[in-house]
Order: sequence, then C-alpha cells, then structure tokens
Amino acid sequence: MKTFTNLENLISSIDTNSISEDRKQTLRPLLDFIQEKKSNNQEIRLNFICTHNSRRSHLAQIWAQTMAFHFGIEKVFCYSGGTEATALFSMVAKTLKNTGFDVQTLSEGNNPVYSIKYSENEHPVIGFSKKLDDDFNPKSEFCAIMTCDSANEACPFVPGATKRVPITFEDPKAFDNTPQQAQKYQERSLQIATEMLFVFSKIQS
Repeated sequence: MKTFTNLENLISSIDTNSISEDRKQTLRPLLDFIQEKKSNNQEIRLNFICTHNSRRSHLAQIWAQTMAFHFGIEKVFCYSGGTEATALFSMVAKTLKNTGFDVQTLSEGNNPVYSIKYSENEHPVIGFSKKLDDDFNPKSEFCAIMTCDSANEACPFVPGATKRVPITFEDPKAFDNTPQQAQKYQERSLQIATEMLFVFSKIQS
C-alpha cells in the first residue's frame, strides 16, 4: 500500500539536497537512534516535543509516521507532546488537509481531536494537544525530539527517554493573522517533511 496519491506526488518531488550539511548533522542523532532500533529489530518510539504541542511537534509527528510508512520501515510509533497542553492549531490541520492528508475532526471544543490519515488502510494519527507525559504517550524506551528552543531549554531531562535530540524549527505562529500565514505554515510543513524524508531514506534494512 502507498500513501495517498497527492502525498506520494509531493514526496517524490522533494529534494533533500536542499538540507545543509550543518542541518544534516543536527538530524544525525535521530537517524542513528532509528537505525540502532531497526538493526536490533526493536520498536522505534519517537516523541516530538514542543512547548504547547500545537504546531511543530504535530507536523513532525505526522511526517515522521508518514515517511516511515513510505519507506516500509516497520515498528515505528510516533507521538507528540508539550510542556503544557493547549490545542492542535487549526491552521496545522488545514495545512495537512491541503497537502493531501485525510483530516477528520473527531471532537471539537477547546482541545479538538483529529484523525489524520496518510494511507487508506493504515491507522490514522490521532492529533490533539497533550503534555509530553500524557498517558497517550510512551513511558519508556523512546527518543524525545525537542522541536522548539523553549521546550529544549525547559526540559533538559525527559523522564523515560533513552535519548534526547534537539531538532528545532522556527515557529510559523509568528505569521498568524497575517497575509503570509498559509504560505508560512506550508513552508514549515514542507521543511519538516523534507527532513523526515532525509532521515528515513537513510535507514538500512
């Protein structure tokens, strides 16, 4: 099975040569964690963490899960969390939908819950804002990926994580309520997709 056609087309158009050598070095510890788990035939648990678990951590979780599926890397389980819970920002859901994901709202309110599918027969990613130690997330044997500077500084230690990797992204929130909002969210989503594509494309069977 493949990802949805629009996603497949996007993935095939991504050029990972756009990633700088410095940035590739930033991504290397995550790549090494995945490779080690894969080589030992162990489950690969990745928890993407940002302060509010509203934007970047969700984009990273969803693209990592999608790229693992795209490359046929099994036993990959991606999560996200924050140092506090707020809500998955609506523009993130909209950006994902416009990209080719099947996004359904399961419940509304202050912290909506979304179903986000990347392929017809695969279990959807359940997207909602939660703290990094929420019961929805793993308690041990996972890599904590810090996707924003403030969470990286606030959480020098993540309970249960066997590895902690800072891979920070600029916050598209800076462009909320501006004419560039949709464009900037799309740019950030594509950057994260490109970097997750690079990481998972390097995993050896």
